[in-house]
Amino acid sequence: MDKKRIKVLGVIFVAAAFLITAGFAVQGHLRAAQYRRLLDNGYRHAFAELTTAAGELDVSLQKAAYATSPALFSVLCAQTYTKAMAAQSALGELPYGNIELEQTAAFLAKTGDYALALAGAAETGQVCTQEHRDTLQSLSQSAAEISAVLERIQADLSAGTLEPESVEEARERLIAAGQEGEQMESGSTFQTAEADFPEVPSLIYDGPFSEHLSNRSPRMLEGMPQVDEQTAKEAAASFLGLRSDIFTLTSSGEGALPTYGFTALVDGGELYIEVTKQGGQILQLLSSRPIGEQALTRREGYDAAAAFLSHRGFQDMYPSYAITQNGLLTIHFAARQDGIYCYPDLVKVQVALDTGDVVGFEAHGYLMNHGARDLSAPTLSAEQASEQVPDSLSVLSTQLALIPTGGEYEVLCHEFKCQSENGSHVLICVNAQTGEQERILLLLEEESGTLVI
Repeated sequence: MDKKRIKVLGVIFVAAAFLITAGFAVQGHLRAAQYRRLLDNGYRHAFAELTTAAGELDVSLQKAAYATSPALFSVLCAQTYTKAMAAQSALGELPYGNIELEQTAAFLAKTGDYALALAGAAETGQVCTQEHRDTLQSLSQSAAEISAVLERIQADLSAGTLEPESVEEARERLIAAGQEGEQMESGSTFQTAEADFPEVPSLIYDGPFSEHLSNRSPRMLEGMPQVDEQTAKEAAASFLGLRSDIFTLTSSGEGALPTYGFTALVDGGELYIEVTKQGGQILQLLSSRPIGEQALTRREGYDAAAAFLSHRGFQDMYPSYAITQNGLLTIHFAARQDGIYCYPDLVKVQVALDTGDVVGFEAHGYLMNHGARDLSAPTLSAEQASEQVPDSLSVLSTQLALIPTGGEYEVLCHEFKCQSENGSHVLICVNAQTGEQERILLLLEEESGTLVI
């Protein structure tokens, strides 16, 4: 084969490769365009669902505000919760909607939870007060204003004067805004809805979004002095049995539970620990050290965690449930008082099963709630409370437990561990004063451990 022929064949191959590449490029471009159209259609549909749900939420709130029958009021509040959840679901389908529509997302979450709390109260015979009705009316007005803004945006989307963003576009704009240290421009679809967000009424109820919880101080830290950075660093070192000079301050947070955050290089990984500014108590600990092959049993892991807590002043702690993943045993411990399990006072401990070292710790629930309680004796005996356990369940064990409500309150319950006909386990918590069921939890028991849902 002569050089001229080889050269010609080479040109042909290069040209063919170019054409094939160009063909794939065109095909890829067409496919990308098709995907973009599908995404745009999906986002348009999600925005339409959000707009519809916001309007229905307004209607449902109005109806609930006018209801005088407890049964009907409960039904309408439950419907309001459903509408709020539907709006949240649609919001979740939008590209970064929960980030840019932060106020809208918060409003939907708070309104839904408030309505659910009122529905539950009505079912127990509690009367809807005029204050509740006024709050529902105010929430209705806010929902109406949000709905009106969303409808205007929806009209622009339908008319083609406003185009939805892709996830990539939204992501790039979020990154750019973060790099420039600026707020997002108000010209985006989402920011248009947030620009003139209506004033939302304060919600006072027994739930996680109640206004009275925003300034709640940690019960465990009451009366303790403020500590400086050096004292906090020494507390972190003492907690872990390490030298204080290896720790470096990396954060100094404010908010409801202000902390100092320190890092250190330990055992081939980075360790992060937070110490409260009031009292110098350890809030959480995280370690990124690599985990080797498992050498300890779960029982030995439990013992290591219990010993860790005991040596650091956490007395009478009871392991409630645990799970093992990737060589790490995570155990939730609840404090006990007079033999009663206090579930609000939770501490989470994570043990590496290669060495038994504690590589994770979290005590937010304990610091917020722990303290001596004046626990009244139960009005009902365990036998009387067991009448609230369905006949389809067999009671395996019972104990007294203090469980948290949706807000800052606590309820003393008879906790029944039961077994269903198919062998699965269920926890039934019955109010020890009223005899009403307070909570039902399912135990998902696998080889890795037990999850409670």
